[in-house]
Amino acid sequence: MEHAVPDKRLSVRKATLFKKQAFRKHLWFYMLAAPGIAYFILFHYVPMWGVLLAFQDYSPYKGVLGSEWVGFEHFRQFFSEPTFFQLLTNTLLLSFYNLIFFFPFTIVLSLLLNEVRFGLYKRLVQTVVYLPHFVSWVIIVGITFIFFGPSGVINHYLGQWLDQNVPFLMSSEWFRPLIVMQQIWKDAGWGTIIFMAALAGINPEQYEAATVDGANRWHRIWHITLPGIRSTIIVLLILRLGSILDSNFMQVFLMWNNFNDDVSNVFDLYVYKVGLQRFEFSFSIAVGLFNSVVGLILMLTANFISKLFKEEGLF
Repeated sequence: MEHAVPDKRLSVRKATLFKKQAFRKHLWFYMLAAPGIAYFILFHYVPMWGVLLAFQDYSPYKGVLGSEWVGFEHFRQFFSEPTFFQLLTNTLLLSFYNLIFFFPFTIVLSLLLNEVRFGLYKRLVQTVVYLPHFVSWVIIVGITFIFFGPSGVINHYLGQWLDQNVPFLMSSEWFRPLIVMQQIWKDAGWGTIIFMAALAGINPEQYEAATVDGANRWHRIWHITLPGIRSTIIVLLILRLGSILDSNFMQVFLMWNNFNDDVSNVFDLYVYKVGLQRFEFSFSIAVGLFNSVVGLILMLTANFISKLFKEEGLF
């Protein structure tokens, strides 16, 4: 018992010294991560105090501390809005189409790039498919107008060949397909980066052994490549489910008009209309908070289901 206290103190000192040595050893990594950590703290965590406005009848003249507390009144008002189910349907359908078409397209594009063996051609193709990501949505929508507008390229040839004109940009039926096509063209190449990194981690000896056993290219993809990136697919799918009620505001806003309002009116656009056009700040924050809470619940649920099936999740 006499030596218990010194031994315990010695172990604590050793643990402290080990932590200091580990910190010094990885000091440059911490410094490299510091700007990113500071960004998230300043622009994602500090502004979270603004969530309190969702439970107030906020007035810019009275300020946060002087505004009246109304509890869940804004949420009750939002759920009783006649457009609530329209907003929910439009947002879910848009996210569902992106999940069905955009997400698998990114995986397929990654698999195709992975099968290219000529290095120079592969890098050239990767560069070409990455470039649209750095183009602003204003330009993307402008190109869409050039091709699909009333006097655009496609309608020009439709008028010559079929003697008809299709109102792509003013049609409710064409709004969602155009949104998905824009999303695929702009971000599919950029989305392959993570999958390409996961594909690079697969042991090449597995492909060599499969080839010796007589497996063709399709068999190697199905039995080696896809299982090798399965955990990456699941993690990215969980993250995408967490933002299922979030639409790309800039893209939807630029494509929105009075003719397609019945399908383009999503939560993000509604928050803009209510918050900045009608100056109902507390109500718009309540809508945004609802989106965030639903996304968090979906992400946690998907992560829990993934763990039930013995797959890797976010945590």
